[in-house]
Amino acid sequence: MHTVHTPTQFSVAATQHFDPANTLIRMPDLEAITGLARPTVYKRLKDDPTFPRPVPLSNSKSRGSPVGFVLAEVQAWVRQRIALRGEAA
Repeated sequence: MHTVHTPTQFSVAATQHFDPANTLIRMPDLEAITGLARPTVYKRLKDDPTFPRPVPLSNSKSRGSPVGFVLAEVQAWVRQRIALRGEAA
């Protein structure tokens, strides 16, 4: 019997074997890790200077060109948000 993985399940599980500082994740994994929906991610990219910046995966500058995000930066941003939750009260 074969195990079926969704892209997010496979990608997140696979990243545990790599150095997060050198691992790029795509948008579905970013959404899963941060808990943010795609429109909110784009809003954060526009308005939040602390949000991880995308890394271009091609030489194309056109809208919709592929990007990734550094896993370590995403994890650090999530840890920062967790740390700030007590201060927001």
